Amino acid sequence: MKKRNSKSRKFHIEHWKIISLFLMAYDIVAVNLSYLISLWIRFDASFEAIPKEYLTYYSRMVPVYSVLAVIIFYFFRMYNSVWRFASYNELVRTALGSLTASLAHSVIITIMMRGGEPYSRMPVSYYLWGALFQAVLLIAARFSYRFLLLELKHLEKSNTKSERGRVMLVGAGEAGQLLLRDITKTDKSFDKVCCIIDDNKNKWKRYIDGVPIVGGRDDILLNVEKYKINKIYVALPSIPKTELRDILNICSETNCEVKNLPGFYQLVNGDITVAAMKDVSVEDLLGREPIEVNAEEIFTSLFDKVILVTGGGGSIGSELCRQIAQHNPKALIIFDVYENNAYSIQQELKRKYPSLNLITLIGSVRDSRRLDRIFSKYRPDIVYHAAAHKHVPLMEDSPCESIKNNVIGTYKTAYAAMVNGCKRFVLISTDKAVNPTNIMGASKRLCEMVIQSFDRKIKENRACDIPKLFTHIADEEVMRDFPAKVETEFVAVRFGNVLGSNGSVIPLFKKQIENGGPVTVTHPDIIRYFMTIPEAVSLVLTAGTFAHGGEIFVLDMGSPVKIDTLARNLIKLSGFKPEVDIKIEYTGLRPGEKLYEEKLMAEEGLKTTPNKLIHIGCPIPFDADEFFSGLENLMKVAYENDENIRRVVEKMVSTYKDKAFC
Repeated sequence: MKKRNSKSRKFHIEHWKIISLFLMAYDIVAVNLSYLISLWIRFDASFEAIPKEYLTYYSRMVPVYSVLAVIIFYFFRMYNSVWRFASYNELVRTALGSLTASLAHSVIITIMMRGGEPYSRMPVSYYLWGALFQAVLLIAARFSYRFLLLELKHLEKSNTKSERGRVMLVGAGEAGQLLLRDITKTDKSFDKVCCIIDDNKNKWKRYIDGVPIVGGRDDILLNVEKYKINKIYVALPSIPKTELRDILNICSETNCEVKNLPGFYQLVNGDITVAAMKDVSVEDLLGREPIEVNAEEIFTSLFDKVILVTGGGGSIGSELCRQIAQHNPKALIIFDVYENNAYSIQQELKRKYPSLNLITLIGSVRDSRRLDRIFSKYRPDIVYHAAAHKHVPLMEDSPCESIKNNVIGTYKTAYAAMVNGCKRFVLISTDKAVNPTNIMGASKRLCEMVIQSFDRKIKENRACDIPKLFTHIADEEVMRDFPAKVETEFVAVRFGNVLGSNGSVIPLFKKQIENGGPVTVTHPDIIRYFMTIPEAVSLVLTAGTFAHGGEIFVLDMGSPVKIDTLARNLIKLSGFKPEVDIKIEYTGLRPGEKLYEEKLMAEEGLKTTPNKLIHIGCPIPFDADEFFSGLENLMKVAYENDENIRRVVEKMVSTYKDKAFC
C-alpha cells in the first residue's frame, strides 16, 4: 500500500498545470483561427473567394506560429497566473503577449511570402484584423472565468437570507469612487449602493459604475425614503469641517446608520475601504476646523531637548508624549503616579519610535524628594505639568485632596524645575478656573496664581523670596537653593472640555446608550466649550513657542455647545431616536457645577498671538507675597484635612464663590 501511494504521488499533476495545458491548446486554436477569420472576412466571408496562394502560406504558418505563440505566451507568464483573481496586471501582460505574437506572425509570414508569385505579402487587413481577433479571444478566455465567478457571487448575495444594507454614498469624488468599488468587490459585503449624493450640480443625473447621482445635500432626506436607505457612508475627506457638520446633521435626522471617512490622509494613502469607515463622532458635529500650528516652530523648541511630562499616562499627558516624540527630543521623561497608564503609553511609544530616548518613572508630584532627585538627575529643559485631579464631583467630596495634588503638587514641581535650571514650565489649566464655583476650578486658579507668582519674582530678581514649602522635615534637606541666575519661564494653558478624555461626558453618554439608556443630562440649558485632545495638545506645544513668562494662553474654541444637543446627536448617531428608543433624564446641576464655562475672567482682557486661534490673557494683579503667605497656611489646612478648607480658598481666590456658603 505504501509503495502504491508513493507512486501515485510521484505521477500526480497539479490541477493548475492541467488547466495550463488546456489553455495552451485553446491558445493554439485561437491564434490560428483569428487569422483565418480575418482572411475570410477580407474576401467577403467566402472561402471560395480566397486565393489558393494565401491559404497555402497560411497553412504553412500554422505549425510555426502555434509553437512560437505558446513560447511567447509562456514568456509573458500567461500560463501560471491565478485567473480567478485576474486584475489589471494580468490584462496588460495578456495584451502585450498577444501584440508581441502578432508582430512575430506578421514578420515571419511576410518573409515566407517574399518573392512569391503573384503575391509577396498577405492583405493589410489580414494583419490588423488577425491581431485584433487574437487579442479578444485570448483576453476573453482568461477573464470570462473571473467575470463568471463575480456574477455567481453577486447572484449568491442577492439570494442570501442575510439582510442586505441599502447604502447612500455621500461624495462622488475620488474617495467616493474608491469606496463604491470596494463595496462592490468585497466578497463578504452584503451592502448595495443605491444612490450617490454630491453638491456638484454638473454630476447630477449621471452614473458611477451604474449607480445614479441623485442630487445634493438637500436631497438626502428625500432619497433616503425613496431608495429605502438604511446606511449612509460619507466620503468627503477634504471638505471643510463646517460643511461636513451640516451634512452630518442632515444625515443624523434619518434613522440610518451613518459612517464617515476619518481624514484626508486615507485618500493620500489609498486606504479608502469600508473597513476604514468610522462611526460619526460628536467631534465631527462640532463643525470647527482644527487649530493650525507652526510645526517648524514647535520642532525648533523641542528638538534635542530633555522634556518631562507629569501625568504623562493621562489622556492629555499621553497625547503630549505622542506629539513630543515626533519632534526628536533628546529625551522624553514620562512621570505618573498610576503605573498602568504609564506602562501603556511607554509601550506604544517604544513601538512607534524605537530610537526615542524614553524614560518612564513612577511617582507623585506631592513627593518633594522624588521630584528633586528626578530634576537633579535628568535636568529637563521643558516641563509640561499635566498631573492633576480633574473630576469636579469627586473633588467636591474630597476638597483637601484637590488642594494637595493640584496646588501643592504644582508648587513643588515648579520649585524643583526652577532650582534645577529648567528653561520652561507649562501648566495645563482649565476654563473652570474662571470664576470658579467648585473646588477643582478654584484649585486650578490657584495653580495659575502659583505660576504667575513664580514668574513675577523671577522677573523682579527676587526668586530668593519664594518660600520652600514642604510637608515633611526630611524634605527640607533636599529642597535645593536656587541658582545664582534663574531663567525659568512659567506659563499656563487654559482650555475647555476635552472630548474623549478621562472624565469627559462623551464616554459616559456612550456607555448609557449601550445599556439602553437613559442618558443623564444635568440641565437642559447647560453649555460647554469643547475641543479634541490633539487640539488641546497642539495648543500646549504652541504656547511654549510664544512664552515669555507669566502668560495664560487661551484657545478660541468657537461657539459653546449645549450638552442636551450633544446627547441627542449622539443618540441619533447610534441609530436610535431620542425620547423614543433612548430616554433623556435631567438630574439637576451637581455640586459646584455651573450652567456655562468662561474662557477668561472679565478683567483679564486678551492679547493676540501669531496664531489667530490662540490668545493671551493679561495677568490679574495680586500681591505675590501675600499669596505665598496664604499658600503656606492653605497647605497646612489641607494636610490637616480641615473640612472648612473652602473658606480658606475663598479668601485666596477672590473670584471663587462656593455655593455651599452663599
